[in-house]
Amino acid sequence: MRLDKFICKSTELTRTEAKKLLKTGEVKVNGEVVKNGATQVHENNTITIDDQVLTPRSSRYIMLHKPADTICSNVDEIYPSVLHYIDVDKAFDLHIAGRLDADTTGLVLITDDGRWSHNVISPKKECEKVYRVWLRDILKADTAEKFAVGVQLQGEKSLTKPAKLQVIAEQEILLTITEGRYHQVKRMFAAVGNKVVGLHREQIGQVKLANLAVGEWRYLTEQEIACFS
Repeated sequence: MRLDKFICKSTELTRTEAKKLLKTGEVKVNGEVVKNGATQVHENNTITIDDQVLTPRSSRYIMLHKPADTICSNVDEIYPSVLHYIDVDKAFDLHIAGRLDADTTGLVLITDDGRWSHNVISPKKECEKVYRVWLRDILKADTAEKFAVGVQLQGEKSLTKPAKLQVIAEQEILLTITEGRYHQVKRMFAAVGNKVVGLHREQIGQVKLANLAVGEWRYLTEQEIACFS
């Protein structure tokens, strides 16, 4: 974890205030003055401010039912950040583990634990994500077979990893993927001559979106957190 982030997690200081504090030379790591906020520190390091040992708050793990027309970012842009929906202290110190497009709804995981979020999004972990997809055209009979092998996305050198497709209706399906390429679901259907008109993420790994209205959030259970530990 970055030193300035560790300070924020252990005090009521903002990131800007933490950086100003570091310049004063009052912050020590294992007894040595450190002024660079980007310095990586670990749980076994002793970090002090004016010789007072810092103890970080416990990490937070949150599930949100993302509304449409919001973005998975810590900064508001054309659309507002989903973090506005999280009613906790220092919500904007959190980050999103696995982003969704502005027009996509559904399950978003939010945390301040970088190692944990890495396990969610790392391609090596091959974490399954389940999407409910609504299509412009009736699903072609060979689409499931093509997805199971992998399809060529425009501008990509390699095929997508095998994906599972479950038909709900002629223009509604459940798609399970283990990657997180840019606009991947939309591009996969474009590659087989169809178009996504609605997209909703229902599940990440073993964690399912359930009993949360649009815009609502809750803390993950210990069991849910352990899925990515």
